[in-house]
Amino acid sequence: MGAKQKTASPLWTRDFTIITLGSVVSMLGNSLSGFAMSLMVLDISQSTLLYAVYIAMYTLPQLFVPIVSGAILDRFSRKKTIYTLDFISASLYALMALLLTTGWFSFPVFAVYCFVLGSIQSMYMVAYQSFYPLLISEGNFQKAYSIASVLETLSAVMVPLSAFLYRQIGLSPLLGINALCFLIAAIMETRIGADEHYLETQKETKQSELSGSRQVLSDIREGFSYLVGEKGLLAIAIYFFFSAICGGVSSVIVLPWFKSVYENGEYLYMLVWGMALVGRAIGGMIHYRLNIPAKFRFTVALTVYVVISVLEGVYLFTPIPVMMVMCFVVGIGGVTSYTIRISATQSYVPDERKGRFNGAFNMLSTSGALLGEVLAGALTVLIPERFVLLTVMLLCVLAAVVFIGGGRKHVMPIYNRSQ
Repeated sequence: MGAKQKTASPLWTRDFTIITLGSVVSMLGNSLSGFAMSLMVLDISQSTLLYAVYIAMYTLPQLFVPIVSGAILDRFSRKKTIYTLDFISASLYALMALLLTTGWFSFPVFAVYCFVLGSIQSMYMVAYQSFYPLLISEGNFQKAYSIASVLETLSAVMVPLSAFLYRQIGLSPLLGINALCFLIAAIMETRIGADEHYLETQKETKQSELSGSRQVLSDIREGFSYLVGEKGLLAIAIYFFFSAICGGVSSVIVLPWFKSVYENGEYLYMLVWGMALVGRAIGGMIHYRLNIPAKFRFTVALTVYVVISVLEGVYLFTPIPVMMVMCFVVGIGGVTSYTIRISATQSYVPDERKGRFNGAFNMLSTSGALLGEVLAGALTVLIPERFVLLTVMLLCVLAAVVFIGGGRKHVMPIYNRSQ
């Protein structure tokens, strides 16, 4: 009966359709060019350490930009921020595409370019995560976020095409396609008509005497104070900090490992992780049609956190067919983890605090990812890649047991609430 109540309001409103289609276009373009950029860096550097530097330069701004932008975005239009950043991204990708057509390349300049892109992406994600829930009709949070997860999964299907096109035509045309995708998405997003009512709430409830940077610093402190004061949200954020460390380690280790162990290893990498995409797609469709009963969400989430960490820790020690099966399970578990966590927290946090919460959460996650990338780059010089990955994934299991399981009293009311 609860499920019927949640689907009573239509999900596919005009604004929700626009933001979804815009996301599809920009995600497809990013997937097409992003993997090709990674391959180019690996081809040029032939070094896991330099590859880690490239990834870290993209990740580094995401350490501090989200918390600043989160404070700002609770006071300014998130919709305008989203389409403005997409217009800027279109210009930057077009510029780099033109430069590369001349045959010019500089690793330091390219690293700075990635730093700028990372800054834009980190601000965009806070704006998007804080604006997206405002476009979801009542009772449809789990369904909406299952769609978002499936779209991210489908965009990753572009990765094999990205590898093929990179070998055939190089990186420049792919960056040009991405620029066009961002331009189309930005134009679509200008048509969203949703009311950003939280702006009026902020004006009515907080007429501060502070201004400029002092106001931003005040809002940042308030965002962290809110997170610390909410013990359940804090436990979730700390766990995902450790999860992000593992993700950072994996992002540095896995692709270079496949390329060093197997001939044409990037294609085997795509085959193995393609099964994770299949798992995510199937899992997302299941979550779209079937709601997990509220009383079981916490238990399901904790189980998933442990299982997928164990599988990701050991799969590189197994034959390719076994890797594929494990990644399929990881894919289903990953979309389940994402859907439960994001729908629960975004429906729980008040609209006028979403920017600051998402900024603080993203900053913790990004700092974990950056730490993982740096650790992986350093540790793989001394320890075989597979053992580094296994160690950090077991650390993630421990974090799930301690922070999510140990914080059951505070986390369960968030995960198991009606949305």
